[in-house]
Amino acid sequence: MAKAVKKQALGRGLSALLKDPENDISSASDKNADKVLGNIIELEIESIEINPFQPRTNFNEETLNELSISIKELGVIQPITVRKMDFNKYQLISGERRLRASKLAGLTSVPAYIRIANDQESLEMALVENIQRHDLDPIEIALSYQRLIDEINLTQEQMSERVGKKRSTITNYLRLLKLDPIIQTGMRDGFVSMGHGRAIINIEDKKVQLEIYEKIITNALSVRATELLVKNYQYNKSNPAAAPKSISAPVPDFAEKNIPKFSEYFSAKVDVKVDKKGKGKLIIPFHSDEDFERIKKLISGEL
Repeated sequence: MAKAVKKQALGRGLSALLKDPENDISSASDKNADKVLGNIIELEIESIEINPFQPRTNFNEETLNELSISIKELGVIQPITVRKMDFNKYQLISGERRLRASKLAGLTSVPAYIRIANDQESLEMALVENIQRHDLDPIEIALSYQRLIDEINLTQEQMSERVGKKRSTITNYLRLLKLDPIIQTGMRDGFVSMGHGRAIINIEDKKVQLEIYEKIITNALSVRATELLVKNYQYNKSNPAAAPKSISAPVPDFAEKNIPKFSEYFSAKVDVKVDKKGKGKLIIPFHSDEDFERIKKLISGEL
């Protein structure tokens, strides 16, 4: 407890030092820079501006309120990171969610690490830090990777080293950006998963992508069913004479797992067909009049 009090007092002391114009720090070589850089300092929230390079755009209000309640009770456990802009002016590098929750909690100051960084370094730090989060949607991660390529000029190999991810993982995320924007939005909103997106991306035609996306939503298709749907389309496309032009839907999981039960009950190889609208049919074969009568009695409950 004594250590925590001492650390907090030190942070407030350094905060007072930074408010003295004679101690203004703009580079690592300035006087007292060694006392500030790398230490946790209490900064007034009103002196911190939001990072314009922040790759994250969605903040869940419910979880933000939960964090705010936690901060009211325990304080800000993990300091934010800022960069020095001007005298007593700072720009957020990472920790926007903590900063927002602190404002909701009514705090006037937050603990922060101060960095000296240019625009490019600030952007890279914000992007890399953002990618490490566990609550990002796949498109948000993909956009962060793309910005590291476009604005920082990193190769996929360099990104792999920066964020500790395999190059193949980075490639899979970047490919999601080839999806139709409507599908990307659906992924961000949680209507479909990254697995669905990875299956759909194997089709280049955006119109067909949307047709499949609609079937996923309408029929609550699993990733596996979506993969089968895509394979069916690709087969139809490469073998136009062997199948109808339209996309036929795969058998839903709930029906497929019950086919063996139907086959056992009717003592026949039962099949299921699903049309492009998602409506299905049970097909029960018969081989004679007697076999047809037997099946009819099973259906009517006479047997």
